[in-house]
Amino acid sequence: MTRDSSARVGRGPFTHSDVRPGDRYELSDGHPIYCAPGGGDHARASSVGAIVIDTDPDVTSTGVDAGYALSETTMRAPDLAVGVPDKPGWVQGVPPLAVEYAARSQDEVELKTKIRELLHAGTRWVWVVRLTTPRHVEVHEARKRVRRKHPGDTLEAPGVLRNPVPVEALFDRRVAMEAALQNLLQQKGYASLEAVRDEGVGQGIEQGIEQGIERGIEQGIGRGKLEAIIAVLESRGIAVPRRARERILAERDGARVNEWLRRVSAVDSAAKLLDD
Repeated sequence: MTRDSSARVGRGPFTHSDVRPGDRYELSDGHPIYCAPGGGDHARASSVGAIVIDTDPDVTSTGVDAGYALSETTMRAPDLAVGVPDKPGWVQGVPPLAVEYAARSQDEVELKTKIRELLHAGTRWVWVVRLTTPRHVEVHEARKRVRRKHPGDTLEAPGVLRNPVPVEALFDRRVAMEAALQNLLQQKGYASLEAVRDEGVGQGIEQGIEQGIERGIEQGIGRGKLEAIIAVLESRGIAVPRRARERILAERDGARVNEWLRRVSAVDSAAKLLDD
């Protein structure tokens, strides 16, 4: 939120080098513009919007109140901006996307001037988030009419943001968190939360199949040992009654099966083999 602190007649005497980082002033054609602290609605909403913009997969840097030296005598600090290098001093250049939050006390004349200067310098989009009821967003582009977006609509900035931004995500924390989660998942290569779940299910199935195969092999080997015991008894002419056969085939104790294999060639009856 900004307020004009001086009557502007022609070019003012100041340059951006006269303003120090931390000063509560912007410059418009050499004139100082006092920037008053925002109210609670402004502060909360702008922090919410920053989450969504900053997590977009195609965004490498964002800033809050970063000062852009648009010219020698004009320095503007959007509430949110894309394209803020991690360097001291004013940013040289223009943000491709700037976001301004406008509460009830907004100086409309000053806001229009700020938007005009940003667009004239090369900013592609200025989104003005209107915090008065009903909340909505104005989309400003150079040489185009202002468009209004309402809750339920989305905002797009192709070439700057990969994902559309729900209007509510710029002031509603719940919607912002959902959008940010989607962005973060995409940064990790997932199209959505459902894709993460599907991958987890798929990995679980694959692991289950592998474990099943291993278990099947183990069970197959065990079954083969049991059938071999019966075959050895019968090859020696030793009868294997039905109940003895069922007991042998039902055995799951590996140590006992190995003991039977060791003794099967020496016993003279199935009963003695099974007699522990």
